Amino acid sequence: MSIKFKIIKKDPKSRARRGVIFTPHGKIHTPAFINVGTQAAMKALEIGDLKKLGAEAVLCNTYHLMLRPGADIIKKAGGLHKFMNWQGPIFTDSGGFQVFSLGFGMERGLRKINATLKGGLQEGKRGVPPLGGKKLAKIDDKGVTFRSHIDGSLHRLTPKSSIQIQEKLGADIIFAFDECPPPFASREYSIEAMERTHKWAKECLKTHKRRNQALFGIVQGGEYEDLRKESAKIIGAMPFDGFGIGGSFGTACSKKPIEKTLGWVIKELPTEKPRHFLGIGGVDDIFYSVKAGIDTFDCVSPTRLARQGNLYLRPESRGNIRNKFRLHISKREFKKDFGPIDKNCGCEVCKTYSRAYLNHLFASNEILAYILASKHNIYFIQQLFREIREAIKNDTLSKLEKNWLS
Repeated sequence: MSIKFKIIKKDPKSRARRGVIFTPHGKIHTPAFINVGTQAAMKALEIGDLKKLGAEAVLCNTYHLMLRPGADIIKKAGGLHKFMNWQGPIFTDSGGFQVFSLGFGMERGLRKINATLKGGLQEGKRGVPPLGGKKLAKIDDKGVTFRSHIDGSLHRLTPKSSIQIQEKLGADIIFAFDECPPPFASREYSIEAMERTHKWAKECLKTHKRRNQALFGIVQGGEYEDLRKESAKIIGAMPFDGFGIGGSFGTACSKKPIEKTLGWVIKELPTEKPRHFLGIGGVDDIFYSVKAGIDTFDCVSPTRLARQGNLYLRPESRGNIRNKFRLHISKREFKKDFGPIDKNCGCEVCKTYSRAYLNHLFASNEILAYILASKHNIYFIQQLFREIREAIKNDTLSKLEKNWLS
């Protein structure tokens, strides 16, 4: 058994659907948010807290785990489920995003841009940052050679090795090795990256042998409608168990491309297989994407924002698009605010602690600040998805979206 996907209910006014993904380690009720535990751990949380907060699955990072502690060690430990003591479903990405980010992003002093270095980028146009940093990755048609961000050691990642590493890690759902160009890549380079992604997809399918593990292909094509449709048709025709939509959104462009891109892609993918949106976690993006037909999402934002002191707010508590549904707890105005983070939130943090206390914890650099903030943010995002699933069930998704985004 790898996975099975059952669609339970479709929204009459959009492409949204409610379903269940059955994996060897349990069910994922969709639409679902997959929390990111990059290095086989949730930062500032014990892994068991996730289930209490409503999470059903986690995503771990192939790039980081291949470097430390190493795929062989995790395999010897019995795979990721035993190694990190998480018995629910696990996803692993291919490692490509991080490798390409290290190449293009580090060279241009960027923190999170996934790209390659073979050329074709329009230097000096559309906000492309200038060269300056040290190149850590180099791509060719067979894979990527890169240096570890930990100790500078030289490594090689190919479609074959990415799949072999992910098989050792033992996740329930893994992704094909792809190339994700940045939003400011030229059309010529986007074509090159897309064609390389298609070639690598075939190699991943040929390499993948683990029968209790699902393999998802990834659609690329940059910001170009014809390329996105072409990629979706080609990847969608391959015998993958599901599909991921990749790309860089919201970094050097507005978030409108998310709606456009999904509109192009979803119609070309098989309806009976699950669709995953890689790296998307904004509240407005979630609603747009669910309505477009996305089933699962992953993003580091809930815990990353928590560690920065950014705590989510529901719309009843003045959370909205303008403030990105969050408040910054370190502001002086909260120093004497003895109310909960969000009086309309049902999490234990909001029931137990005040804004003033969280403000104090962050000001004092207490580790507890990260723990409580992360618990609140994860609960918030999981509760949002519970409400979305219920709204699809009751044909009230449009009403829910209006309540959140108007």
